[in-house]
Amino acid sequence: MNLQARIQAFTKLGEYLKTDIYQEAEEQLHLAKVLNPWFTKENIEKALNAWHEQLKVDMLTAWLNPYKLEVVASPRKVLIIMAGNIPLVGFHDFLTVLISGHKVVVKMSSTDNVLLKVLIEKLLSIAPEFKERISFIDDVKNRKFDGVIATGSDNSAQYFEYYFKGAKKIIRKNRRSVALLDGSESAMELKGLADDVFSYFGLGCRNVSKLFLPKGYDLNKLFEAFFSYSYVVDHKKYGNNYDYNKAIFLMGSNKLVENGFLLMKEDKSLLSPVAMLYYEYYDDIKTVEQFIEVNAEQLQCVVSKKDIPFGNTQKPNLWDYADGVDTVDFLREL
Repeated sequence: MNLQARIQAFTKLGEYLKTDIYQEAEEQLHLAKVLNPWFTKENIEKALNAWHEQLKVDMLTAWLNPYKLEVVASPRKVLIIMAGNIPLVGFHDFLTVLISGHKVVVKMSSTDNVLLKVLIEKLLSIAPEFKERISFIDDVKNRKFDGVIATGSDNSAQYFEYYFKGAKKIIRKNRRSVALLDGSESAMELKGLADDVFSYFGLGCRNVSKLFLPKGYDLNKLFEAFFSYSYVVDHKKYGNNYDYNKAIFLMGSNKLVENGFLLMKEDKSLLSPVAMLYYEYYDDIKTVEQFIEVNAEQLQCVVSKKDIPFGNTQKPNLWDYADGVDTVDFLREL
């Protein structure tokens, strides 16, 4: 398949994600929700719609035009070890390997092992030529790959670094996202911040887990903007995390601000637990900007008036690479 044929195939897959998937794969979508309670109907639809918007001819072409991918003389075998924190979180890597003309070997997460198979089944019905380029694997031991893309926790990243020490690889660790407010944000921007915090229950590395606020900032402005997400506490797993973290932190005599569905704690850490949002006051915004610059390798997204606009962390474009590492360039160098 040439590049244009690959683009066309994924474009047709994107069209399928608009409506047809909900009729043709109703049972599988329900199964994904049953197997992982975090994958609610709303969150699955959010993920599918996001990919429907990206898998369009103009988006794919704009993404790939800067690269020379027309001819791949010798397709490489690339292992992808996927995370499973939010629906289809590993699909971008899968797409990138295939559309670049290589072979993909997928090790799926046990928490997200249904949705990708639905998309692959449809993709193969659109373009059977991909069949010889897609395979799955459970055990990566004693297997050789031309390249490895692995996503996991900081602990698993150490394992990946050791086990694949001789391979060309991209290893992704835990990253956090923060928001820097200057106090002049509009109601619409704060509503967008709510999306950045609560989408997918805050489980993604692109979800904001820490706020930098000007000294004296009124937290009630945030609670008012966040109220549209008050329903999250009715979700059993989120609600359990809320109750547990509230009890733990109160027993430790920690000062908490809460509104019935979100705990807020003044804390210098970047990564907050589920159902909790850390915040920190500042006197000089330049100090925070310097902190962000120094800690850039720990951050996935920075939301502010100068960086990613409020409400856009969970709307990455195809060229917004995880950890800022250009996956297409990595594949071109294999």
